[in-house]
Amino acid sequence: MRLFRLFRIIFVVLRFGLDEFLLSHERIGWLHYPLKALLFIRNTSTPRAVRLRLALESLGPIFVKFGQMLSTRRDLMPLDLADELAKLQDQVPPFPSALAISLLEASYGKPLLEVFRSFEETPIASASVAQVHFAVLHDGREVAVKILRPNIKPIIAHDIALLKIAADLIEWLWADGRRLKPRLVIEEFEKHLTDELDLTREAASGSLLKRNFANSNLLLIPEMYWDYCTSDVMVMERMYGMPISQVDALRDAGVDIPKLAANGVEIFYTQVFRDGFFHADMHPGNVQVAADGRYIALDFGIMGTLTDTDKHYLAQNFIAFFRRDYKRVAEVHIESGWAPRETRVDELEAAIRAVCEPIFDRPLREVSFGRVLLKLFQTSRRFGIEIQPQLVLLQKTLLNIEGLGIQLDPELDLWKTAKPWLERWMSEQVGWRGFFKALREEAPNYATLLPQLPRLLHQRLNDNPSEDLKSAMLLLLKQQQQRNTLLTVIAGILLMQLVWMVLLLVG
Repeated sequence: MRLFRLFRIIFVVLRFGLDEFLLSHERIGWLHYPLKALLFIRNTSTPRAVRLRLALESLGPIFVKFGQMLSTRRDLMPLDLADELAKLQDQVPPFPSALAISLLEASYGKPLLEVFRSFEETPIASASVAQVHFAVLHDGREVAVKILRPNIKPIIAHDIALLKIAADLIEWLWADGRRLKPRLVIEEFEKHLTDELDLTREAASGSLLKRNFANSNLLLIPEMYWDYCTSDVMVMERMYGMPISQVDALRDAGVDIPKLAANGVEIFYTQVFRDGFFHADMHPGNVQVAADGRYIALDFGIMGTLTDTDKHYLAQNFIAFFRRDYKRVAEVHIESGWAPRETRVDELEAAIRAVCEPIFDRPLREVSFGRVLLKLFQTSRRFGIEIQPQLVLLQKTLLNIEGLGIQLDPELDLWKTAKPWLERWMSEQVGWRGFFKALREEAPNYATLLPQLPRLLHQRLNDNPSEDLKSAMLLLLKQQQQRNTLLTVIAGILLMQLVWMVLLLVG
């Protein structure tokens, strides 16, 4: 089956004439004429951008998602390709409405009109994994119904298997393969893609994001209607907004475009550093703008998470980067284990400075994060820096955010917008503010644990201790120094309980 899928991929590439993208390279350009003679029957008169889009649609969800990502990089892609690939964001050919209705009735176990008062058979959006229809519940609530594409899971399983084979070959054949960890990267992608195929998980992710931004003046999240959600169907509040890609229409509607772009940066950093939980599929098809200028996030199938350790090191990296403290950037890479311990700080500092210094104090339209990441990749290879699979989604999201920023406000100064927010966040994590915040969060645990310490200590001393341990403890208890220490511990416990009570009163 996998071999058949591989042959199909090769067939589609040749059928739509995508080999011309590869054969344009001078090293293998000599293959162009033999292939053209061999495949003389095929018709390649259709524009290359259309052929590329059709090929990706034909190959399925993973390839469609790749095209979606490319469509946001207008600074790296020719405009004809970017414009055509943008259609993959929400204009993938839908599956028949009759099939959608039969899937819904099978999922609910009852006729469609017993679940919904009305149901729009024509889908409002169709993407790589699912399509969306508008409907109205019997209580009058307007909803959006997301239906998983039929038979999508085995197709994705086959593609993932092929990607794993390719990753194994890369690790085996390429000197840099093991350092790049392609197998782990694909496994990380597979995990998130598997989650995306369970719409109950997606609904739960959307619900958590909604709680994180409750009462926010920046971001709106639709409410999930759990009574109607299954693993193959998700029903959520219908949102009214304008696609973020329609910049001129947004401007005509009175939306402050520069403020909208700056708010997008703040939303991103809030998700990453405050919550450690972020929307990792922020292409224009998943983002709208409400009448009041707030963002509307849709499609929560791919969400990223970061540990406290990841957040800490990333924040230090960003802040040092914004301050142009390249020595600290190098130190953080070594401290976190991303770079080998034996790496010389001064050499890594100089290499990072050479990549990053030219891009400061320049608007987004003059900066390409794609090219910067490429240079950083070349630098990382020189110093043996390993790819962090858990950060791949974050890197992808950064590229999406940059693509949106360029479309909204090419003059946006990303550094000045992000630096104050990150510095404020760091001040809340370290120093006295961070200490008292952590103490307040741990206060309930202290309140439960501290009164139990004398009993736990007594139990430990009487749970069949060895004669040596018993003798040692008796000797220590007889000593005045031990009594003083015990009094000090008791005083410390009382002080911590007092602090906890004060914090509760203040909170």
